[in-house]
Amino acid sequence: MIYRVKARIVAPVCDTEVTARVEDAVRNLFPNVEFEHETGELAGETHSLERFSERLHEQEILDTARREFFKRADEDGFSFALKKQAAFKGVINFAVGNPDELGDIQVHVTVHEPDVEAYIDHVAPPTEDGRPVDVDDRD
Repeated sequence: MIYRVKARIVAPVCDTEVTARVEDAVRNLFPNVEFEHETGELAGETHSLERFSERLHEQEILDTARREFFKRADEDGFSFALKKQAAFKGVINFAVGNPDELGDIQVHVTVHEPDVEAYIDHVAPPTEDGRPVDVDDRD
C-alpha cells in the first residue's frame, strides 16, 4: 500500500540550548526531516515515519502510541507530543501533562492516503498478547 503523509514537527529551542543538538534530537526519531530555522524554534517536515515506527516496535510501546495517536486524531490526521530529553537519546517518550521546562516536540501528521486509521495501523499496529497483528489478518 502507498502512504501519502506529511508530518510537521516543531521543537522549541531555548536560549540555553544549542540549536544543532535540538536538531539531532528530532533527527534521532525523524531522520528525513527538512528544517526551517525560525526564531526560538525549529520547524520541519517529513513524509516518512518509518524510523519512528521502528523505534515504537523496538521499545514495545505500540499500544501506548496508538492511544496517544487516537487521542488527538480527526479525519485529516493526528497529533502528539514527545519529550525532547528522551529524543536526545533516540528514545520515544510521549509528553503527557505539563510540558517540560525546555518544551516538548510537537508533531502533527496529515494523512492524504489511505486514511488516518489505516496509517496509524501501519505506524503502530494493534497488538494481541503484546505482539503486533496485521490488521488485514484479523477477523
